[in-house]
Amino acid sequence: MIGDASPLTCRSYGHDLLRWFRLLWALDVGWEQATEAETVALVGWLRTARNPQRRRSRADALPAGTVNPTTGKPLLAAGYAPRTIAHNLSVVHGFYAFHQHGGAGPLVNPVPESKARRNALAHRSPIEAYRPHRRARLRPKIPARQPRAIPDAQWAELFGQMRCTRDRALLACYVSSAARASELLGLGLEDIDWRKGQGWVISKGSRARQPVPFSPEALAYLAAYLDEVGLPPAGTPVWRTRRGDPRPLTYWAARRILQRATELLGANWTLHDLRHTAATRLARDPGLTLVEVQSILRHAHLSTTALYTTVGLDDLIDKLAEHYQRPAPTASWPQEYAADDVQAVFGAW
Repeated sequence: MIGDASPLTCRSYGHDLLRWFRLLWALDVGWEQATEAETVALVGWLRTARNPQRRRSRADALPAGTVNPTTGKPLLAAGYAPRTIAHNLSVVHGFYAFHQHGGAGPLVNPVPESKARRNALAHRSPIEAYRPHRRARLRPKIPARQPRAIPDAQWAELFGQMRCTRDRALLACYVSSAARASELLGLGLEDIDWRKGQGWVISKGSRARQPVPFSPEALAYLAAYLDEVGLPPAGTPVWRTRRGDPRPLTYWAARRILQRATELLGANWTLHDLRHTAATRLARDPGLTLVEVQSILRHAHLSTTALYTTVGLDDLIDKLAEHYQRPAPTASWPQEYAADDVQAVFGAW
């Protein structure tokens, strides 16, 4: 492998290409003979088919596509999301663009591209305003993704559902460091600087070793966890399983820890919501500037960090209650105006 993409990225691209080739096999079309008609068939199937990962095994589970009444967070729809369709189209387009450089495959890329988008993004300076452009044919309209932070009251309930010191330390480190799920799970003992209150993680995108902060409370929980189970072997993550021989805690095991707690609370929070929670708390702290928050979150663009400064309707419940209970102001007029004149001009008030 000569590229610098992560194994998870390659795995995701491989699954999308496998879906494309299965469609070509079903249509009895060779990959080098594919046209836009096969892309239309792919998009049409993705827009109508049901995603098998959205199946609910529990009888009392909320239907797919509804809104969780506890958190107000929508559940994923039963079909394939627009982002999944767009990602699949990008993968197929890149696959054929790569082979066109070597003179293989069809002369025309079967996935249409937008010339307006290419012209809008060509030679664009980061300080220039965003120029809107038309989507390419077959590209779905992707809704803007709003961050979902866990309210303080629900955070206290969620934290209270943690069964052991390891789980409490894990959640405290997540919500104080704003690290991504896979990044924090790779944290080793040699990556923790107890004196400075920070740790070092491998970034998801650049694969660079970058620092993240830890609160004193999170470090206290982490120290209690290590004192309880002992120090891990050198070069291994600090987060380990509790049953059987100690093994590194995987992403799926960490996700199941949170799922057990949310099922008892009737919520649908995810591991990535912990990063949203930390980012929202940092962005709304008057003592931190937006550039400083960007540095903590390790965002490439300041516009991504600015998304966490938006105020949702759930955050305005108390202010709206005060607004509705506030009496309407009474009209008053200066003394030099006669009451009969005001009545004749403005009527009753």
